[in-house]
Amino acid sequence: MIKAIKVRHNNVVPMMALGVQQLKKGMDPKIVNEDLDEIHQFLDRFYMSRIGIRMLIGQHVELHNPNPPPHCVGYIHTKMSPVGVARNASEDARAICLREYGSAPDINIYGDLDFTFPYVPAHLHLMVFELVKNSLRAVQERFMDSDKVAPPIRIIVAEGIEDVTIKVSDEGGGIPRSGLPKIFTYLYSTAKNPLDECSDLETADAVTMAGYGYGLPISRLYARYFGGDLQVISMEGYGTDAYLHLSRLGDSQEPLP
Repeated sequence: MIKAIKVRHNNVVPMMALGVQQLKKGMDPKIVNEDLDEIHQFLDRFYMSRIGIRMLIGQHVELHNPNPPPHCVGYIHTKMSPVGVARNASEDARAICLREYGSAPDINIYGDLDFTFPYVPAHLHLMVFELVKNSLRAVQERFMDSDKVAPPIRIIVAEGIEDVTIKVSDEGGGIPRSGLPKIFTYLYSTAKNPLDECSDLETADAVTMAGYGYGLPISRLYARYFGGDLQVISMEGYGTDAYLHLSRLGDSQEPLP
């Protein structure tokens, strides 16, 4: 029954994102981002609560699994390879890019494949997937009509004492400095609004390259849930570097909203 509750709410994030985009479409364009702080704070609290509840339900269900995967304690993989998870997430993001554009830039991953640490693979997969998807779209759209070969996306996995840091680096032209404060808000996206492409709720369930505006803010919430963080540094005219910090100390408290 608990598992059924979890499955029943699987599509809450895209449905909420669609609602936010409908709100954005019907809003007065003169309303500035600062006036929407209450909406962003509500969504942050809502999504952080959801992450916590789904983590608890998932942990409970997996602990009662009669045939658990090796090295897994519930949802937590005690010997997770961040390079391995990054590779799987990159392949998934690249497949979507190929479907959307017909081609996709290469992805180079640097790091020790033998390095492991305890973490939730599903959380890391989601975060890296969103970051790589953004980078692929930026590079692909910048070099789509160019004679130049699209430069590869670089993923670097660094092992520190306090943190494991994953850097996703691209040469997709970067984000203007005026846009940087908005990238972690739910009403901002550099892509077209998906509602302009299709207004049907059913067809909007498919994974799209971009446009819903929830990829970065939700990825940051997942990182912060276990005491990590997500930072984005951009060089307009060149590209963007995203730094995903994952705490490996295991001493952080749940950031309840």
